[in-house]
Amino acid sequence: MKQFTLALLAFLILACGQNASVAGDGQTQNERQLESPDIRIQVQGAPAGMAYLIGTFTDQNYRADSAQIDASGNFHFQRDEPFRPGLYYAFFNNNTALQVIIDADQTFTLATKASDPVGSMQVSGSLENELLYKNLKFEAEMQPRFQAISQRMRSLSPGSPEYQQAKAEQDALVAQRKAHLQEIFDNNPDAFFTSFKKAGQNPEVRDIRKPNGAIDTAAQVYAFRTEFWDDVDFSDERLLNTPVIFNKLKRYMKELTPQHPDSINKAATLLVDKVLDYPEYFKFFANWIVLEYEPTKTTLMDPEAVFVNMAQKYFTYDRAFWSDSAEIYAIQLRANEMAGSLVGHEAPDVKAQGPDGNMHAISDIKAPYVIVYMFNPDCEHCQEQSPKLVEFYKKWKNQGVEVFGIGVDTNTEEWKDYIKKVGMDAWVNVFDPTNKAIYGKYFVDITPEIYVLNPNRTIIAKNLKVNQIEEVIRRDKIQRQHQ
Repeated sequence: MKQFTLALLAFLILACGQNASVAGDGQTQNERQLESPDIRIQVQGAPAGMAYLIGTFTDQNYRADSAQIDASGNFHFQRDEPFRPGLYYAFFNNNTALQVIIDADQTFTLATKASDPVGSMQVSGSLENELLYKNLKFEAEMQPRFQAISQRMRSLSPGSPEYQQAKAEQDALVAQRKAHLQEIFDNNPDAFFTSFKKAGQNPEVRDIRKPNGAIDTAAQVYAFRTEFWDDVDFSDERLLNTPVIFNKLKRYMKELTPQHPDSINKAATLLVDKVLDYPEYFKFFANWIVLEYEPTKTTLMDPEAVFVNMAQKYFTYDRAFWSDSAEIYAIQLRANEMAGSLVGHEAPDVKAQGPDGNMHAISDIKAPYVIVYMFNPDCEHCQEQSPKLVEFYKKWKNQGVEVFGIGVDTNTEEWKDYIKKVGMDAWVNVFDPTNKAIYGKYFVDITPEIYVLNPNRTIIAKNLKVNQIEEVIRRDKIQRQHQ
């Protein structure tokens, strides 16, 4: 296996917690007065040792501070530099943790018992933590009731009177939960907890019906996905210091979006366009999507399509403010190299010299289907796939299939010896030592690389193994018959 891809540059790696956050009133942390922290916590029955204050920034965790726990379970986080407003966890040696919200007011006390940290929590001097633990206590009381009803429903037949009764009870609990949160939101509209908790809420599942009265599941999912971010206040950068934004991003891109390049690109564009005026969200979303769908790390049929979309739209000189011009140039160059050979695009022509010394081009081939096979004689995976492609060709050459082999990263003698030894000389082969004939046409990350072109010379598949080619061609033939 030979790799030709450029690794994503280091500037795509997100730094942890170095940027100013924005408060709910639109001011940055640097513009608001943040107190030096004086946070006193007592946990009766806490394990001996250290308590570690763990913060969150986007998809990363970091240690913000530590404190010694005394014999009475007291510990104290105090320093001159304020903590970044966000959701923190006080971790103990027994792997238990206590949630703590820290905002501009960083002087407060928490007191509780290790045996019942939520139920026995007493808060002094912090509205945010009063609201947090009011909600946590409510959820702790509601959870057994939800579980009991869910268990009953699993044992009942959907549509039966007993099932409908249980469903009504479940709906009543959901309404009770919504009313609990709405009361907090209405009474504390400017609280960080309100912004945080609203951001984590899901949109209502709409009752969308088809003309025949059946539920339109596809329309429901689409509406849910498009409304998924409606309750997130992107002007509040404090939310980036909680798990809620990363959790929503991951669910939105990986669970709510079909894992097909076209769908991923539409979902990514819809989201990233929302945050173009919110720099820290824009940087995080754009970088995470590019890294998550990095072409060499995904099993998508056409992973380059996601990279090209993100690079050409967002990693530009006027938008990628976190990168210098050399880094942006490198990304744009890589995207342009990939852009010419995306699935669904017209296949580029290649014309280069064959072993016989004559020029051969894809456009000269009359067979309906063309397999563009890019290989290297020293590549171990090529040594595995090439003989399989030879056997495939023997079966399919009289059924409208031709192979156009392109040698890469080799020399003329090695290339000629290889195609003769493996039996690849039965099809069309070319090699250009200067690489000019193929540059910017068929992108190859790892050899061997296989592209399939249909009779319209459209790329219908790429990144294949030989055993997948037959199914691709059969599906295309069926689709064309029904057009």
